[in-house]
Amino acid sequence: MSQQDWLRLACTPGIGATLGARLMEHYATPARIFAAGEAGWRELGVPRAARAALAAPDQARIDETQRWLDRDNHHFVTSAHPDYPEALAELSPAPPWLYALGDTELLNHPAIAIVGSRNPTPGGLETAREFGAALAGAGLVVVSGLARGIDATAHEGALAADGMTIAVCGTGLDRVYPAMHKDLAERIAARGLLVSEFALGTQPVRGNFPRRNRIIAGLCTATLVVEAARESGSLITARMAAAAGRDVFALPGSIHNPLARGCHQLIRDGAKLVENTHHILEDIALVLDGFRRHREPDAETHKAKDDPRDSLAGNDDHAVLLAALGHSPARVDDLVARTGWTAAAVSSTLLILELQGRVLAGPGGAYTRASGG
Repeated sequence: MSQQDWLRLACTPGIGATLGARLMEHYATPARIFAAGEAGWRELGVPRAARAALAAPDQARIDETQRWLDRDNHHFVTSAHPDYPEALAELSPAPPWLYALGDTELLNHPAIAIVGSRNPTPGGLETAREFGAALAGAGLVVVSGLARGIDATAHEGALAADGMTIAVCGTGLDRVYPAMHKDLAERIAARGLLVSEFALGTQPVRGNFPRRNRIIAGLCTATLVVEAARESGSLITARMAAAAGRDVFALPGSIHNPLARGCHQLIRDGAKLVENTHHILEDIALVLDGFRRHREPDAETHKAKDDPRDSLAGNDDHAVLLAALGHSPARVDDLVARTGWTAAAVSSTLLILELQGRVLAGPGGAYTRASGG
């Protein structure tokens, strides 16, 4: 499929992701959409203004978008692209394209959304930063919406842990909203990924943000709500995640804190109450392990850089870590030094071994082999 045909479709005024998905579902390719002509578009219920726009491509807009894409690390990820996220493809309708700035391989890593209030308490900010850092350190991509408050702090936590993070934007990627997060957006683009379903030039209008929240929920294995009022965009994201069959976690708080009421409502509705990252990692450890093992056979170009375990004979990660642990208590830092692995690799493998009953977590963050482990 020609990228020019895709760009022509995405740059057509009035053809957003929803209508674009309907057209793609019916015609299968952008070329067939354009070949259908006025009669075909009318039969499918395309509005008159959009039909007129389909018939007369906005070449200036297409050219401007192409110039943006010609820059380093600027991408147009269509449903035909090898990096199009499998998780997002499960949505109905799935967005047919994403604009992206950064590392598009992150779109298919196990990910967790961290969302919450734009005006959190100081404790909420501290929690978002801690959870963002710990979950990124365990190998998850932290996904959020670049908004003030919990979103931005979760991104900051992931970056501080030298982890992976994705910001899903409610504007075109040629602008940053809110503008105060320009530096944060640049750091995310350099070390993670910015994505948007919206065309360049799209302004931050109210209706964009529920659509952005749907992308956040759809990209992720799970969603964590840190602080949220009863009526908030964070609860919309959580409910979208639940509707898509994803896990939803919520942090409880004081009954006197109005920003805890949304989390309490989610817990009453079936969200999982969490008090620490271990509760989350217990639920998704197998997802992380399965992802890593799925990638190992074809990860030749990343062995030395990404996961030193791949160079070890047999790739028997569990046996290697158990051997490094020996029969005396050891902390994560000790095991990093003994194996040469990253802290994230050690932590995620320890968690799996703990769930298997082969290691025990002790006081002070020390681990020991279980009897028979």
